[in-house]
Amino acid sequence: MQAVDATAYTANMTVEQRAWFFAEYEHAHRDELIGVLLAVFLGCFGIHQFYIGRKGFGILYLCFSWTIVPALAGLVDAFFMPGRVREYNAIQAALLAGQLRANSAFRTVPTGAIPCLACGGPVDAMDAACPHCGHETHNPVHSRKSA
Repeated sequence: MQAVDATAYTANMTVEQRAWFFAEYEHAHRDELIGVLLAVFLGCFGIHQFYIGRKGFGILYLCFSWTIVPALAGLVDAFFMPGRVREYNAIQAALLAGQLRANSAFRTVPTGAIPCLACGGPVDAMDAACPHCGHETHNPVHSRKSA
């Protein structure tokens, strides 16, 4: 397995975020050797293209699988597969890191704020309702005013 450069994608992440990143990456990554073997042995059907998410090329290979052209192209693709698999893995790692940062940035509560019970967004301690979803905060200061 070609390891992803963890420092590039997990910089400024907590231990929990890094654990989530590597758990998800383990499912999303592709192996270079498998890509090469698919290109050599099943290249005439375009299976190696489907393996790295290039469905359009995979369908094109399937459409012309009755000719010898996809088989020859599959053998040529075997030489390019390691680079394409590394590119695919880098894209997957960037997407996972981006999703993690986008989801956790909303849940990160700044100093002096409390998390909303409904959406998890930051709410100032003096607010009566969440500015993101409108959920009542049950702040004791506001409950005394209304009484």
